[in-house]
Amino acid sequence: MSAPSNKLTAATLLGVLGIVYGDIGTSPLYAMRAALLHFDEGGIERWEILGILSLIFWALMLTVTLKYVLIILRADNRGEGGIMSLMALAQRSAETQRGRLIIAMIGITGAALFFGDGMITPAISVLSAVEGLKVINPAFEEGVLPITLVVLVALFLVQYRGTGSIGAFFGPVCAVWFAVLGLLGLIEALHNPEVFAAINPWYALHFAAHYHLAAFIAMGAVVLAVTGAEALYADMGHFGRRPIQVAWIFFVLPALALNYFGQGALLLRDASAIENPFYLLAPDWFRPFLVVLATAATIIASQAMISGAYSIARQCVQLGFAPRLDVRHTSATEEGQIYMPQVNFILLIGVLILVLEFKNSDSLAAAYGLAVTGTFLCTTCLALLVFRRQFGWNPILVGLVFLPLLLLDMAYFFATALKIPEGGYVPVIIGGVAFTLMFTWYRGRELLFARFRQDSLPLKSFLARLPQSRTTRVPGMAVFMTGQADYLPGALLHNLKHNKVLHERVLFVTVMNDDIPSVGPDRRAEVTELGPDIHRVILRYGFQESPNIPRELERLAQQGLIGFEPMQTSYFLGRETIVAAAVPKMARWQQWLFTLLSRNSVPATEFFKIPSDRVVELGVRVAI
Repeated sequence: MSAPSNKLTAATLLGVLGIVYGDIGTSPLYAMRAALLHFDEGGIERWEILGILSLIFWALMLTVTLKYVLIILRADNRGEGGIMSLMALAQRSAETQRGRLIIAMIGITGAALFFGDGMITPAISVLSAVEGLKVINPAFEEGVLPITLVVLVALFLVQYRGTGSIGAFFGPVCAVWFAVLGLLGLIEALHNPEVFAAINPWYALHFAAHYHLAAFIAMGAVVLAVTGAEALYADMGHFGRRPIQVAWIFFVLPALALNYFGQGALLLRDASAIENPFYLLAPDWFRPFLVVLATAATIIASQAMISGAYSIARQCVQLGFAPRLDVRHTSATEEGQIYMPQVNFILLIGVLILVLEFKNSDSLAAAYGLAVTGTFLCTTCLALLVFRRQFGWNPILVGLVFLPLLLLDMAYFFATALKIPEGGYVPVIIGGVAFTLMFTWYRGRELLFARFRQDSLPLKSFLARLPQSRTTRVPGMAVFMTGQADYLPGALLHNLKHNKVLHERVLFVTVMNDDIPSVGPDRRAEVTELGPDIHRVILRYGFQESPNIPRELERLAQQGLIGFEPMQTSYFLGRETIVAAAVPKMARWQQWLFTLLSRNSVPATEFFKIPSDRVVELGVRVAI
């Protein structure tokens, strides 16, 4: 897969609007109201509205424009972005195993919180859009929850079809959405131009100085205006850096800023509009259309987060942080368009529980921020390491750039952490569960490979003894899958022990996952002849690719590097049974969890696309 071209075309910019900015584009539905609700008792004064508005504007400028658009987008891993790509970049500069582990922990934390974000985004976005029905007519209030549930269930049920068939509509719908956002805001702001005074950061500072702790709490709601900023980086591989930057600076940022200023102007004119300042910006006749448009925009935003969750899940599998999962490609031409049934089902159940538990967007807003700010904080920490060690930035420059951003992210994080009793516990629970699963799998696999190396026979020793042995060679080819290229697979030892035969042609195949998005054809396979008709094949894949062993072996056979006949080949796999060692190196509950994950992972035959009727599985007991 080649790096994105960075070409500025109308199709590319429309794609950026639909895929990259869907999430942050729906923030005006709830961000302004959620931030001002803390100060609604006794009425809202002019300086309070301008203070909150100034905080939102400068959040857009500092967190999104400066941090992500101008700085973080530079940290691409061969054109790809996202928290796992950034972790892989940071690990390259780690000098010790402990350093790599710490960086992995930060990456796992960010990925775990991203899954929390992936559940909350569809719930709050669709719910806040459908709540516009209450503004049209209060009698519709009873229908908000059922309609939201129907929309969400339908959204998840059609995921198996892939985004390609409906992707063509994403960009145009979002283009209309952002145009409407900007136009509604501009019309209202022109009626009260004094609202533009909020561009002056003095109003934000005055607000913070006056309210102290309350202003800090308000920051937890202000951050809702920048939710979705991580999508700028995560989706860089689809479009390239330049189209994302251009679309933000010249279209998305002005549209969002104008809408927030319009909501502020409306509140300056009529404080009672705090009921729903977004929908009350529109004239009565336009609101039904706006509800439909907002629902479509939130579905698109939710789709982007769901697709992102699939991508992050596959990256976790390929980088060794999750067990094998079912990955189904929904496009014959686009590698990135995938569907993961297990992930889809978990997200659907989580989203439905959230909607039924919180029932309205105001309550969900308290749960939303912590997942986002936690991801922000992890991204900044990893980026600091990458820019210093990988890109060679001067330590003083790194401090001047990243220290203020780190302090801002910490302020956002601790402000949202104050909302844990009100709903912030949701992303903590989701992130905690995801982190525990990923770290347990990562630790368990390390111990498993260490035990293999300890108990297995070095491949060189076996090959040296083979000519003197009396092993019977039988016709055909045997492919032994092994995770340790320099050691004899346990499946081969068991085959010799029980069947006392070895095939005439033998391939030792090892799949290695590189910390890059994709591996080119020239680096895909490494073939080494170990002896007469015995070869070692190392296949390399990036963290955005799905392995296909038979296809690669056929390609090598066509190149004359190996002999391979699909119908004369047997694949030998070892099925590990995990048992406790005399001195266990994992806690008992972790061993139980690791065993459970192992048993429920997708079979290797399915994951590696190996024909099930050509497979021989041999059980191996491994004590860790």
